[in-house]
Amino acid sequence: MSDCLFCKIAGGEIPSQKVYEDELVYAFYDIDPQAPTHFLVIPKAHIASCGEITAENSAVVAHCFEVISKVTKDLGIAQFRVVSNCGEQAGQSVFHLHFHVLAGRDMTWPPG
Repeated sequence: MSDCLFCKIAGGEIPSQKVYEDELVYAFYDIDPQAPTHFLVIPKAHIASCGEITAENSAVVAHCFEVISKVTKDLGIAQFRVVSNCGEQAGQSVFHLHFHVLAGRDMTWPPG
């Protein structure tokens, strides 16, 4: 999709701090981190949100989670949170499926 921010990042049109890349997936550090470690994993194919996952595109979503497992292991991270917001009211601001991976701080609720 030509006007999608994350499609442009995955395509190299917009610079990012790459964490991982293969033919299906791109991972990069968040520009506004909410934890000491905060990166995003996106499929290179445009899928707008979790609400658009189908039998035809679900393999790439499974691959995103394989990449999350690999990258966290490579970074020495054993405990982390994975978040995907689906829709504007849920906090989705870029309408390209993405998974936030956050680690390095206590994320239990209630805090403290």
